[in-house]
Amino acid sequence: MSRQIALLRGINVGGHNSFPKAKQRELAESLGFEDVSVLLQTGNIVFADPGTPPQETARLIHDRIAADLGLTVPVLVRTGDELAAAVAANPFPQAVPEPKSLHVTFLSAVPADTSRLDALDPAAFAPDQYRLIGRELYLWCPGGIGRSKLADAVSRAPLGVTATARNWNTVTKLLALATA
Repeated sequence: MSRQIALLRGINVGGHNSFPKAKQRELAESLGFEDVSVLLQTGNIVFADPGTPPQETARLIHDRIAADLGLTVPVLVRTGDELAAAVAANPFPQAVPEPKSLHVTFLSAVPADTSRLDALDPAAFAPDQYRLIGRELYLWCPGGIGRSKLADAVSRAPLGVTATARNWNTVTKLLALATA
């Protein structure tokens, strides 16, 4: 059975956009999604593929959240195959033993303009590194994301697309749910 994964941006972070895990499940089920699992409180919903394109599924979830909760929450959706491809494309396999040091930012589209990101001098941020591969931006910060000057610089390089990040632990747990 194929699955889709909805990634909600900015849910239950710092006391903002309160949307409890149980309510996330209820919302997905109210849209007719089946075999729903919710990972963590931060907006990670896995469900049986409803047969709609991921962009349409994202719009449905976004619109229902707005209607039911009055929240404007960006939503990105990946198929199970797309998530598996993102995991397989990890350009930093050396980070896997320290999964909190690796983050994947999922993008709504391939950025048309990456000039501000490309202008970053990798040597200035070593040992931290990033790679943009299609609709995923991988960020490896061996010293931790909280102290990373590269993480800050990357977040300030506008790509003109909707983005939401997950650490490697979460990404791999989502893949396990999507392939179970």
